[in-house]
Amino acid sequence: MLGRLNHVALAVPDLVAAATKYRETLGAKVSAPQALPEHGVTVVFVDLDNTRIELLEPLGNASPIAAFLEKNPAGGMHHVCYEVDDIIAARNRLTADGARILGDGEPKTGAHGKPVLFLHPKDFFGTLVELEEA
Repeated sequence: MLGRLNHVALAVPDLVAAATKYRETLGAKVSAPQALPEHGVTVVFVDLDNTRIELLEPLGNASPIAAFLEKNPAGGMHHVCYEVDDIIAARNRLTADGARILGDGEPKTGAHGKPVLFLHPKDFFGTLVELEEA
């Protein structure tokens, strides 16, 4: 079911500072910021040869990233994202096996314009998992 690793997401308290650090210190190619109001975040992507790093900053006080940063003020790993061929088939298989989908269980449009779902971290050893349709 799982395809390739799409990205690893890092929550950061200051998106501009984090993007600058990746660009200037590590010499990485960093995208322009993109606001995703439906997800409550602003993101930038750091492009690597084999995957991407997603830097997340809260977009408003109700953002789930704001709550994450309250517990982890310096930031940290927030989730991993894997690609799947068919997100509905993946969802149906996972829920049949007892996995919990966060939210209403319906895919939302992610930062790449593709359907995404998040799986409950308690079902995956403490790691929040995002699935993105490839």
